[in-house]
Amino acid sequence: MTVDEGARTVAPGRAAQELELRRDEFRLAVQLGLVRTVPAGEGDRRRVERCELDRLRAAPDFPAGLRERVRAVGTREAAALLGITADRFTRLARTGHLSPVRFSLNRYRAVVWMYLAQEVVEFGLTCPALLTGRLPLELRERLAAHEDRRPRNWRARRLGLLLRAGEDPWARAAAIASLLDPVQVAEVVDDPYERSHLDRLRPPPPPGMPVPAVAREIAERLTRADDPDEILWHRLSLALALDEARAERQAPHPGETRATGIASHTPPAPPGSSTPAAPAATATVREARAPAVRVPAVRVAAVRIPPVPVPAVEGVVVPVSTVPVPVVEGAAVPVPAVLVPTLRSAAADRPPGRPVRTRLLERLRRGRATGARRPRRRRRPVAWP
Repeated sequence: MTVDEGARTVAPGRAAQELELRRDEFRLAVQLGLVRTVPAGEGDRRRVERCELDRLRAAPDFPAGLRERVRAVGTREAAALLGITADRFTRLARTGHLSPVRFSLNRYRAVVWMYLAQEVVEFGLTCPALLTGRLPLELRERLAAHEDRRPRNWRARRLGLLLRAGEDPWARAAAIASLLDPVQVAEVVDDPYERSHLDRLRPPPPPGMPVPAVAREIAERLTRADDPDEILWHRLSLALALDEARAERQAPHPGETRATGIASHTPPAPPGSSTPAAPAATATVREARAPAVRVPAVRVAAVRIPPVPVPAVEGVVVPVSTVPVPVVEGAAVPVPAVLVPTLRSAAADRPPGRPVRTRLLERLRRGRATGARRPRRRRRPVAWP
């Protein structure tokens, strides 16, 4: 990042302070497109331009209007805005009348959905009949079937924001693939290099993802499509997005690097030269192969094999054939001498003396002569078990 770029852009934390927003409110404003950001160098880092801050601060309702547009409320607060009970609001949200903007997990690992306060108020103004009286039969049947469209509506909102923010067709395809299971992605994308490229461009997880393994598994389950019709829709969308991305450029393969500073057109020939200029190197550079190793040829000499004596048989003539035998030029290879260890018997290492059998008999005789006896074992007491 240059000095000029640092002067005309600010970091997200500084932008949140100047807009008088909390970190989560500023993050939500960026996701909703209320605050435009620009990429800053390589990676996923983004910054806010100074002119964008001036535009937002020049609004007549700043900062209350911006803070109201990004205010997220829970179930109880949203029900209070509509003047209904929390249970009725939950049933309306489960049937798909309201789309959550984000979610979190509490200490009991229960999913807590958050809604935009502005959308909740607009729903109360457009559908007042659903706020009082008995719900329609269709909604009651869907609730009896345990239908819950809150995760699906949240995924649809998130995908729309990712597609709107993505400019690269491969990045848009990766956003669609992030909602599918890896098995579903492998069935749509046959090329493993394309799957690897989509995995590298996968969007980051939504903010507020839990750190513990069990809670993170629950959150990741909410980020993937689970309804059959939703899975089919995203599979078709991914196939169309891949066709669009392949039409623009192919996915990189191993051994290919993008060369920088190389012109893609053929340079003009120098003046006064009749030889046409060589074409410029392409932007894709492949790995060089190892040079081939030449094996020296082996001279084949014809050796005359002497005839084998065969008993003379009347009427049979044994010809003498010449068979080509390969002969390698060079001196004879010396055969190393093999050292054979000498084996010595155990009796040869024994010092000279009397046999072992004789010495043992003499010790027994001396023991009997001196009256030495083997000590008798002590009898065990009767109480011993």
